[in-house]
Amino acid sequence: MTAFSDLGLSPNTLRAVADTGYTEATPIQAQAIPVALTGRDVLGIAQTGTGKTAAFTLPMIDRLAAGSSKARMPRSLVIAPTRELADQVASSFEKYAVHTKLSWALLIGGVSFEDQLKKLDRGVDVLIATPGRLLDHFERGKLLLTGVQIMVVDEADRMLDMGFIPDLERIFKLTPANKQTLFFSATMPPEITRLTAQFLKDPTRIEASRPATTGENITQYVARTPTSEPKAKRMALRALVEKAAPESGIVFCNRKTDVDIVAKSLKKHGFDAAPIHGDLDQSMRTRTLEAFRKGELKLLVASDVAARGLDIPAVSHVFNYDVPHHADDYVHRIGRTGRAGRSGETFMILSPNDARSYDKVLKLTKKEPQEVVLDLDWSLAEGGDERRPSSRDRDRSKSRSPRERDRERPRKDHGERASMEPVAQDTIAKTERPAREFVPEAEAPIAAETAPRAEGSRPERSRGRGRNRGERGERGERPQAEAAPVVEAAPEPPRQPEPERSPARAPERGERPVRGVRSPAPRDDDDRGPKVVGFGADVPSFLMRAPRPSSED
Repeated sequence: MTAFSDLGLSPNTLRAVADTGYTEATPIQAQAIPVALTGRDVLGIAQTGTGKTAAFTLPMIDRLAAGSSKARMPRSLVIAPTRELADQVASSFEKYAVHTKLSWALLIGGVSFEDQLKKLDRGVDVLIATPGRLLDHFERGKLLLTGVQIMVVDEADRMLDMGFIPDLERIFKLTPANKQTLFFSATMPPEITRLTAQFLKDPTRIEASRPATTGENITQYVARTPTSEPKAKRMALRALVEKAAPESGIVFCNRKTDVDIVAKSLKKHGFDAAPIHGDLDQSMRTRTLEAFRKGELKLLVASDVAARGLDIPAVSHVFNYDVPHHADDYVHRIGRTGRAGRSGETFMILSPNDARSYDKVLKLTKKEPQEVVLDLDWSLAEGGDERRPSSRDRDRSKSRSPRERDRERPRKDHGERASMEPVAQDTIAKTERPAREFVPEAEAPIAAETAPRAEGSRPERSRGRGRNRGERGERGERPQAEAAPVVEAAPEPPRQPEPERSPARAPERGERPVRGVRSPAPRDDDDRGPKVVGFGADVPSFLMRAPRPSSED
């Protein structure tokens, strides 16, 4: 083992390291720190939990000790894929830079922009950020990256999994070309190799261990279930937790919804557990992690968002509720235990549906876990899921689209409409006026105006009148459709002699003449004829007037 005092660090930095209780460097630290102090680019490959954070934080502090920062122009930039990992880097920097005057700022989502802007305006030496929030500040014009001297990319393969590679490429192009770059990753997929070849200048490649290998101080176990029912997997998980009796353990699930379900199941059966995943509020995630670090929480049920960035040396056990879809994630999950030279144990629940993912894990790690036989009554798991619908499930059902909800409930309005259609057609047939049905076409316009109205009949509205205006009474009352009588189709009445007509009056100002329709004789205000049922009152006099031409014609 190599002592920190042999790596060329400054006295202030060595004093801060001694305050934390560390005296000997890990292999990745012993190889990366001397190279980084010279200003060369570094490509570090090491499994999770080997101390990569200190490998770039300590030389960065020494190199930035001389100089001062400017407003909105950080001198060093650290990019992390998750909020938890960025917060861990910030904690490490604060711990190791305690004897210096360097300042830092943390830019992550879920936190107010205003607090972050205040720190940027004062000027920071080290900026620690996630890609999304960093670009948000840059696009708002609150940040300049032209003064970056050192750039660090931590957990680069995780950024590839989360789709941050395009953002990372853009950030590289916004920074100066002559900066120092420290690039750390646990695995080296082809995309990461292409990225390092594009943006790193003659880097020193440091491999502290073979990529994607598990620690020798971690004992791995696997427990099989005869069925893939979620209830059977939860039964197996509870049995493993009781068997291991962990001081502090992390339970990993593939899906965020399973995180909540598993956490509730453990709490229901008396275990001290709490969930953490990307959909939770940042303040709740921070409180949960803090309680877990202090030992106030025994079990942390997490998604893969917590597989990277949790630096908790006291984690004694890791439980894989699901076999991860990507074999690399298995390495990062179990790397949460056995840190800083401690020993750890991991358990993985293997259901029949996980056979293909399990084969990928064995192919990558080249190490088969020991098998644990669980003596459980698996017939209890045949009844399906044991949980009741939670408030989260009810909220999810409310969030479904209206079309999906309509498919499940009876369409009463469609049935009513279908039953009303014959009635509507029959009513239309009965309400046809005899005048329109029996009067010849040549005489229809005149007969429609000159024929005497039958008791209870409705006058024909002139075309073009508004429906709302024509259907209201004299005082504005709405018509009562229920009171309208149904007029039976009667036989053709005998022709009445044509009454004498008064001479047509001259069109008044603003009225238009109607072709083929003679103006009715003028009426006195007291002689308006029989009342028309359906209007609720007498027909307004203005409806009986003939249109008159406007002054514009």
